[in-house]
Amino acid sequence: MNFLKYIIFFAASLTGMSATAQDSVKTISAQQVMEIVKQFHPVAKQADIFIEKARAEVTISRGMFDPYLQNASAQKTFGGTDYYYYNRPEISIPTWFGVEVSAGLEYLSGNRTDPVETKGETSYIGISVPLAKNLLMDKRRAALQTAKIFRTASTVEKRNILNNLLLDAMNTYWSWVQQYQVYKILTDAVTVNQKRVELVKTAFRLGDRPAIDTTEALTQLQNFELLKSQAWLYFQNTTLELSVFLWTATAQPYNLPVGIIPADNLQLSTIAEATVPNLNNLLEAARKNHPELVIYDYKLDVLSVQKQLKFQELLPSVNLRYNQLGKGYNVLKTATVPLFENGFQYGLSFGIPLRLSQGRGEYRIAKLKITETQLQQSQKQLEVETKVKSYFNELITLKSQVALQEKAYKNYQALQRGEEIRFQAGESSLFLINTRENKTLEALQKLQELNAKYFKTENALQWAAGLLGP
Repeated sequence: MNFLKYIIFFAASLTGMSATAQDSVKTISAQQVMEIVKQFHPVAKQADIFIEKARAEVTISRGMFDPYLQNASAQKTFGGTDYYYYNRPEISIPTWFGVEVSAGLEYLSGNRTDPVETKGETSYIGISVPLAKNLLMDKRRAALQTAKIFRTASTVEKRNILNNLLLDAMNTYWSWVQQYQVYKILTDAVTVNQKRVELVKTAFRLGDRPAIDTTEALTQLQNFELLKSQAWLYFQNTTLELSVFLWTATAQPYNLPVGIIPADNLQLSTIAEATVPNLNNLLEAARKNHPELVIYDYKLDVLSVQKQLKFQELLPSVNLRYNQLGKGYNVLKTATVPLFENGFQYGLSFGIPLRLSQGRGEYRIAKLKITETQLQQSQKQLEVETKVKSYFNELITLKSQVALQEKAYKNYQALQRGEEIRFQAGESSLFLINTRENKTLEALQKLQELNAKYFKTENALQWAAGLLGP
């Protein structure tokens, strides 16, 4: 009966399975995976490119306010007659306030020039002012404002991209952890049952156990070996799935080597004592910071700019242009002051559509788009809040389920130990011990599954609140 004590010892050791970390074992944690994904994943880098493109769009829009230098030159001679020679360099400077400042030089000579033109060297400095339409907003100001809004919104869009990307990465990571734990459990079970088979065979040769017990022990071992092989396959496949999210600093895909294992141990987790985030705080954070909600604020800002621009279509076009003229090429010395007395040139234009059909229609569309976007934002906020509440409820439920499953696992352990004691006293059989052992392992694997699901739901709750990204 001494061999039976050893059998019971090895069977009991199965219930306390835990991996002893070796110094040479390399691990990777959930936090490390998140950092790698944030820094090196192509989708994360594409989000950075998206930001740079938005900055480039601002530069393009600012180009419409760049000073513009131009020169007009013309000459005509015919039949020996010098009709005219004309040269006019000019620089114009658009401003943010809709006023355009210009300055230039003119030279005119010839025998057949237009009498309204001034011969010789002249210079001028002037302004062009819209007095109604385009005074407060025009297309180039609208384009620049829109580009600046999109530049800021691009950082929010990056947060949204990373929020979704990290959710997928973390779900894959915890699946990987779960499959490794299952594989480790079954590896330990195979080790215990290999020793059990040898002990039962020895007991049979000594006449302590019947031959059927060797078959019973061997069948249990073969079953665990099969499950271990399947668990190894699942672990390898989830390793490949996790490797999809891992990239190097040189933008090369990185495949996790076989020797790397998870740093997080589901079996040693303390979920039952974990602190659950406050629901009201999560909802408030989601309302203020969720990227999918914040992006609507920027959409509304863009639509507000478009509304201001379309309002300009309802105003008459009244434009004033005034040039102060001077003899020679130095207008600042020779210009006549005060204005509108001598040495000036001005023009005033006025125009307005009689029915304003286009302006009224475009302005109404602009207002309707704002209302439409506000409704979409309200709907999205409801969806976000519902997701937060749903995952919060799931997290609370999983926490209680983990606590119940831990108790169930301990009860199965106690039943197995009790069956082993009865077996030692000759009141049970190896078949019943194996049955209890199977139930204990199933309970342990279920506990690993619930633990992994808890961490996945915890990440999903952060994702629903828009807090998973940076």
